[in-house]
Amino acid sequence: MKKIALSIAVAAALAVPAAVALAGGNGSPESSSSNPFTMAVFGDEPYGTTPTDTAEFNATPAFIRSINEDPDVREVMHVGDIHSGSQYCTQSYDQSIFDLWATFKDPLIYTPGDNEWTDCHKPKEGGGLYDASTGQIAPTLVNGVNPDYAGGDPLANLALVRSIFFPQPGLTLGGQKMQVISQAQVFDANHPTDSQYVENVMWEQSQVLFVTINLPGGSNNDQDTWYGDGTSAHTPPFQTPGQVQEGPQRTGADTRWLDAAFAKAKADGMKAVVIGAQADMWDPEKGASHQAGYEPIVSDIATDTNAFGGPVLMFNGDSHVYQSGNPFSPSDPNYNIHPGYTVPDFHRVVVHGSTFPLEWLKLTIDPQADNPATDTTFGPFSWKRMIQQ
Repeated sequence: MKKIALSIAVAAALAVPAAVALAGGNGSPESSSSNPFTMAVFGDEPYGTTPTDTAEFNATPAFIRSINEDPDVREVMHVGDIHSGSQYCTQSYDQSIFDLWATFKDPLIYTPGDNEWTDCHKPKEGGGLYDASTGQIAPTLVNGVNPDYAGGDPLANLALVRSIFFPQPGLTLGGQKMQVISQAQVFDANHPTDSQYVENVMWEQSQVLFVTINLPGGSNNDQDTWYGDGTSAHTPPFQTPGQVQEGPQRTGADTRWLDAAFAKAKADGMKAVVIGAQADMWDPEKGASHQAGYEPIVSDIATDTNAFGGPVLMFNGDSHVYQSGNPFSPSDPNYNIHPGYTVPDFHRVVVHGSTFPLEWLKLTIDPQADNPATDTTFGPFSWKRMIQQ
């Protein structure tokens, strides 16, 4: 009961700024509009196979033009990972992505991925390894210098991402800004640390509520010890206090934000909900121990979806290969990763990422449609893979 009460309280607080948030900077329709609406969705781009591989980065201007030149697209969403796990975490690189994204003509909503903060401690990303003989971090060195921002410290890199991509809470990126509702603006007073999650946002469009959460891929930041490689010789004997606190704190903020979003969607009479996040919580390659860290989010989405009683569509990246289906269905090949749920009104799409050809999804929302669940349709949603040649 406490969880429900807190969700309703947050949803009620959200009702005041919602009128402002829905007046999108690109002339987007109000939340109750029955007009169709189209947006572009992509993630895990641009990637490089090495720190010096800039092929995808160099191809990104043309990729952005392909979205800008589509007359139907009115918003863009990036579901995280702005570089690969083989590239360094630097302030200059993050800024270069921000500068590229400024050329989007429409509002861009971005949710961070693991490669730009959680995984920055890893040697391949320019971090380092714990040295048991010295009790210190042995940093990755390039020409005698560690290339990473703050030595790859994940929390420092998350703060960097926030400072570059979220300088003003509740305002999108892109050429035309749009107001959204950020958790930094409206949060549960019983959990004041939720106010730091400026990247968690929601907005309403054509009778659909959209919500994003900071959910890094890999292991939800609970299983992979920072600056460790998984062996007894190099892994610290315990996680740092910062890491111990980070996972549960962010997961709690995420679930409370999801609860508030679903409560608002129901209160406002929305027909559907879209969730955007980086992590593929049903990736079979990660193994049971890594997937276990996502169970609180999986459980919360299942509970909220069933209570909502309408279509819920989730977009994520992380595993890079396009997928479309309902992992909560026993007939889905990934069902056994998080078994025991029955959630018929859910559908999940993994966007293609990391490799050429670059690709984005053209998502159309038609509030008057009731499409069957297929590889490219679900309820009021239909989408098409836009592959760049």
